[in-house]
Amino acid sequence: MTRALKLTAARPHGNRWLLRFEGVDGTESARELAGGELGVPEQEAYAAPEGFYYSHRIAGYRCEDRDGRILGIVSGLEQAPAGPLLTVLTSEGKPVLVPFVAAIVLDVDEQRRRVVLDPPGGLFEL
Repeated sequence: MTRALKLTAARPHGNRWLLRFEGVDGTESARELAGGELGVPEQEAYAAPEGFYYSHRIAGYRCEDRDGRILGIVSGLEQAPAGPLLTVLTSEGKPVLVPFVAAIVLDVDEQRRRVVLDPPGGLFEL
C-alpha cells in the first residue's frame, strides 16, 4: 500500500532523524507507518553525497574484480547493523553479501554501470 505523506518537521536525534508528518498526530497513527519504507519521487530526490549511492540506482550494475573478471550483478544495497552490504548475484544465481567499505569496493562507475571489488579471499566461494 502506498500512502502520500507531507513532511512538516524534521530534526536529528543521535544517528537518526525524527520526522513529523501532516495527519500523523499520535502514537497509534505513527505505529501504522512502522516497518514501512519511506520514498521520495525521483524528480524530488537530492543527489547522493559523494561516496553514497541510492540502492535502486546501482541495482543491475556489473560487479568485477580489479582484473576485470565478472563476479556478478548488483541486486541490492542494504543497510545492516554493522554497515551497508552490497548483494551480488553470481552467474549461478547465488547471492553474495559484500561489505560496502572502501577496502573492498574500489570503484562505483556510474557511467559504465559497474562496481569494481577487491573481495577477501573465499568470499565468493562461501
